Amino acid sequence: MDTVLWICLAGALLELDTTYAFQLTFSRGIIAGPLLGLLTGDVMTGLQVGIFTELLFIDISPLGGLLPPSAVVCCTVSMALCAQGIPVYFAFFVGAMSAVIFSVLEVFIRKRRINWIERQEYKIIRNPAHLTGTVLMSLVFVWILTFLFVWVISITTGKVFSKVLMYLPEQIHIASRFAYMAVPWIGMAALIPLFRIKTR
Repeated sequence: MDTVLWICLAGALLELDTTYAFQLTFSRGIIAGPLLGLLTGDVMTGLQVGIFTELLFIDISPLGGLLPPSAVVCCTVSMALCAQGIPVYFAFFVGAMSAVIFSVLEVFIRKRRINWIERQEYKIIRNPAHLTGTVLMSLVFVWILTFLFVWVISITTGKVFSKVLMYLPEQIHIASRFAYMAVPWIGMAALIPLFRIKTR
């Protein structure tokens, strides 16, 4: 349980790297996965989850109002479930679904924060020293929100899987393994249109 807690805390911190702070690409799946794998003692699984996350979401670009699924949330939930003994071929798909849900939740929160941001901008214009407190408050809010999201998902799903895993037929395990190993091919197939030869 301590390992899961540390994974969720670290994942929430890495999520800040997406847009809120740092922006040193720690939020990329291929980097976040192995980093979180260090906490579980299984860097190779972390690397695999990170690469698969990159390939799964490779054709979703943050253009216009589109917010792509969070690679960090996917890796965090996946590795937190693996730390609880859940096979990676189940954990990854829970992580991927969590990443999609988190992006919807983040869009909802961003829309609701517009009025608050406008009020903070007015305060900063009147008193520039207010900027530091506002930025720190935003970072802490996002960090706590992300932590609570991945923690609740990881613990709840982990408990459900621990109870039903032994009752799942072998066919479901085989199908899930096959689907998991198909993820990189799906991602690479999404890149094919980019390399087509232009005929006109």
